[in-house]
Amino acid sequence: MTMDDGDSLLFVYNADSGLFNTLADIGHKLFSPTTYPCQLCAITHGVLAERGAWRDFVASLDLPCEFLHRDQFQDRFPGNGTPLPAIFRLVAGEPKVCADADAIAACAGLDDLQVLIRLQCLGTTTPDPNSAVSEASSQQCRVGRY
Repeated sequence: MTMDDGDSLLFVYNADSGLFNTLADIGHKLFSPTTYPCQLCAITHGVLAERGAWRDFVASLDLPCEFLHRDQFQDRFPGNGTPLPAIFRLVAGEPKVCADADAIAACAGLDDLQVLIRLQCLGTTTPDPNSAVSEASSQQCRVGRY
């Protein structure tokens, strides 16, 4: 599904699409997880599948969300050299970084990533009251704010 009209969130993984690349990523996560190049994927997915808590979080957002791999993003937005992974707010079809690779890398886990998205991509001034994330970890994830 492509979100070309209106506001939406675009999540871009620092990994390429395709079966071979998926298998290589699984191997990388299993045998050398500390050197895996996509912190967004490492936080939101286990070795084989998307984490249920992540899926629930995305479903709860008030904006449509789209997910692309690096090669798909480069095909759709040639010339955009934003370091990946990154989260963009699509405004009138144009990607605007709301969470850069450094901010994502600063997140210790899924709770931190959710706070980052709420604060920097959705403009929510306070974290979800149901979240167990501390103010300190919320601050840690705000590097790279635009």
